Amino acid sequence: MVDTIEETDLTPEKNSEQIHPKPRHCVPGGDVIGHSPYERKARLLNEALQEIGMGRYQWGLFVVTGFGYFADNLWPIVTGLILPAVVNEFQFDAPFLKLGQNIGLLVGAAFWGVGADIWGRKISFNVTLLITGAFAVAAGGSPNYIVLSALAAAWSLGVGGNLPVDSAIFLEFVPPTHQYLLTILSIWWAFGQLIGSLIAWALIGNFSCETGKGLSCPRSSNQGWRYFLFTMGGLMLVLWAIRFFLFTLYESPKYLMGKDQEEEAVEVIHKVASYNGAISTLTLEELQGLGDERDLDRRLVSTVNRYRPSGLGFKRPLSGIDSNHIAPLFATRAVAWSTSLLIALWALIGLAFPLYNSFVTYYLETRGADFGDGSVYITYRNQVILSVVGVPGALLAGYMVELPYLGRRGTLAVSTILTGVFILASTTARTSNVLLGWNCVYSFTSNIMYGVLYAITPELFPTKDRGTGNAITATANRIFGVMAPIVALYADLKTPAPIFIAGAIFLISGCLAVFLPYEMRGKASL
Repeated sequence: MVDTIEETDLTPEKNSEQIHPKPRHCVPGGDVIGHSPYERKARLLNEALQEIGMGRYQWGLFVVTGFGYFADNLWPIVTGLILPAVVNEFQFDAPFLKLGQNIGLLVGAAFWGVGADIWGRKISFNVTLLITGAFAVAAGGSPNYIVLSALAAAWSLGVGGNLPVDSAIFLEFVPPTHQYLLTILSIWWAFGQLIGSLIAWALIGNFSCETGKGLSCPRSSNQGWRYFLFTMGGLMLVLWAIRFFLFTLYESPKYLMGKDQEEEAVEVIHKVASYNGAISTLTLEELQGLGDERDLDRRLVSTVNRYRPSGLGFKRPLSGIDSNHIAPLFATRAVAWSTSLLIALWALIGLAFPLYNSFVTYYLETRGADFGDGSVYITYRNQVILSVVGVPGALLAGYMVELPYLGRRGTLAVSTILTGVFILASTTARTSNVLLGWNCVYSFTSNIMYGVLYAITPELFPTKDRGTGNAITATANRIFGVMAPIVALYADLKTPAPIFIAGAIFLISGCLAVFLPYEMRGKASL
C-alpha cells in the first residue's frame, strides 16, 4: 500500500473522497490540514479495498445484502396484495392492517439501525430475516384480523432493520470505483415486488372469493392469502439460512476502525483479499500511524453537550448513542442541512408511498369493477405487469447517477417529480388499460427514485455513524408510514383521494431533492 492520502475539497459539493484524486504524501503520524484521523484512516481503507478490487466476496455480498432489499419491498406490498382477500373474509377497516405493519417497521428501523452502530452489523444482518420469516408463517394461521395485524407488526420488526443495515454493509466493502453498484442493488427491491406479485397471482388469484358480489366469504373458500403468507414466510427462512450458513459476513473494517479495533479492521481487509484471491499490502502500522480519533470525538461531544439544554441528556448506555453517533450528523451547517433534507425526503416519501402502493391493489380492483373487469385474477395479473416494468428502472438508475449533468441529486429530483406526475395522471383514467398504463410508468420512475434514495443516504453518512443516520431517516420514513393508514381511515378508498395526496407529496419531495448540498458522483464515501 502506497503511503499516501487523497486530497479532498471539503466544500459542500466535494465533501467526500474523490475516486481518482491527485495523491499527496503523508508522513505517518503526521497531519493533513482539514482531515481528521478518522477521515485519513477511512481513505486508507478505501485504498485497500480498491487494491483488492471487486471480487468474489463483494459479488456474494451483492446477493446476500440484496435479500434485505428484496424483503424491504416485498413485505410492505404483501399487506396490499392480501388486503382485498382478508377484508372479504374478516370484514374490517382495511387500514388497520397497514397500521399494525407500519408500527412494526418503525420500531424495527430505529432498533436495528442504531444497534448496528453499537454492536456491529453482523447481529442485525443475521437475525432480521429470521424474525420476518417466522412471524409471517405464523400469520398464515390467523383466526381474525386482530391476530393478523399483530403478527404483521411482528414480522415488520424484522423487515424494518434490513435496509438501514444492508445498505451500510455493502457500501463499506465495495471498492470506490464500484460504488455505483449500491444504486443497482435496488434491483433486488424491484425483484421483491415482482416475485411477490407473481406468487400472489397464482395463489390469491386462484384460491380467493370474488369481490363485489355481496356473497359471504368463508375461510374454506378464501385460503389463497394464507397459502401466500406460508410461501413468502418460508422463502424468508430459506434466504436467512443462505445468509447464516452459506455466507460468512465479516464485520465492516471501517466500523471496526471507528471503534478503535484497528487490528481487527486490518485482519478483515486481508481476509477479504484472500477470499478474492488477491493480496493486500495494508499494515496495522500504516493505519495506526494516521492519528487517534478519540481525542477529536471527545472534543466534539463536549462542544455539543455544552449547548444541549439541561435535563435532556441520557445516562449510559444511551448517552453514547445520543452524543457519539448523532452529533456528527449535524456537526456543521452544511452537514446539518444535508441530514435534515434527507430526513424530510424519507418522511414525505414514507407517507406518499404506502398511501399509493399499499392501497393500489384495492383501488385497482374497485375501479376495475367499474370498468367491468375487476376480477381477482385480472387484479393480480395487472400487479405482476407493474412489477415487471419496475425492474429495468433499477438498472437505469445505476446508469443515470454517473451522468455528469444529473448525478445522484439530479436523478433523484427528476425521478421523484415524474413519479408524482404519473400518479396524478392515473386519476384521469377511464378504462382499466389506461389506468394500468399510467401505473406502469409510475412503477418505472419510482424504482429509479428509490434506487437513488437508498444509495445516496448511506453515502452521505460516515461509517461510524452510518447505522444511526440510516436509522434516523428510516424511522422518519416509518413514522410517516404509520400516518398513511390513518389518513386512509378518513378517506374514501373507492375515490382517488389517497392517490391525489400521494402524487402531490412526491412532487414536493422532488423539489426538495434539488437542494441537497452534496453530490456523490465520482466520490467515495467515508
